[in-house]
Amino acid sequence: MTHGDVSLGDTLWHMGTYLLVTHFACQSRYVPVCHVPLCYNIPMYKDSVFGYIKSQYGADPDYPWANDDSAVFRHQDNKKWFALVMSVKRSRFGFDTDEPVHAMNLKIDDPILHDMITHEEGIFPSYHMNKKHWVSVLLDGTVPMEKISDLIDVSFAATSPRRRVVKDRPPKEWIVPANPKFYDAEHIFDDTDEADWKQGAGIKVGDTVYLYVAAPVSAILFKCRITKTDIPYEYEDSNLSIKALMRMKLIKRYDPGDFTFEVLRDEYGIFAIRGPRGIPNSLSSDLN
Repeated sequence: MTHGDVSLGDTLWHMGTYLLVTHFACQSRYVPVCHVPLCYNIPMYKDSVFGYIKSQYGADPDYPWANDDSAVFRHQDNKKWFALVMSVKRSRFGFDTDEPVHAMNLKIDDPILHDMITHEEGIFPSYHMNKKHWVSVLLDGTVPMEKISDLIDVSFAATSPRRRVVKDRPPKEWIVPANPKFYDAEHIFDDTDEADWKQGAGIKVGDTVYLYVAAPVSAILFKCRITKTDIPYEYEDSNLSIKALMRMKLIKRYDPGDFTFEVLRDEYGIFAIRGPRGIPNSLSSDLN
């Protein structure tokens, strides 16, 4: 970028909440010479991203920098950025080359989800942004467009006014732990396909919950859909405090030997389940 690594980069550190979408010039191994700033010989995710944002959120690109094709997408109500398109070298993501690559930075507020997805191929702690809250997603075909669009939705919700965050975000998948000392989770669906459970922070109607029963079972046993939240309920003792319940509908059962803690740790990089948490895309695929 003619502006990118200095003036635009300095600007980014002082901006508010936004999503960074990165598009880069074509690579020499795909074409012998490239004389234009942006050409898309690799998978054309630039067009797909622009089209998705337009159809989903009605936002058109804005080009605030002269002689720079970096494009900004803004919320229509609060005018905050939720997308920025620009060009960066591959070396910025740890590659041993300065070839340019398409990428997209997204705001991920959930620290557990942030940690999980940055261990996936093609997703990194963000370039030129707060690495605790943002990620960079390569747009060179490494990460599927379906995954990219899901993360755009997450970032759009994260930059929305707080009153809209839960309402607007797409359905999410969670692992929710159950301690057999306090819940008879193994038998909760013996005689019914619905059950009330302690309300998990951030969980909304339409979300999917995978119920993980702790030791001695130590495995995911049930897949459930959340049908109701914020059911009034008050309970408290020295070990447990409940302020509200959520209603779960049973969707699927799993054999106790299929998704054990050892499998979650060794195959999916999940090392602890102490509270409701998101799940990696690879585990989601296998669970479904």
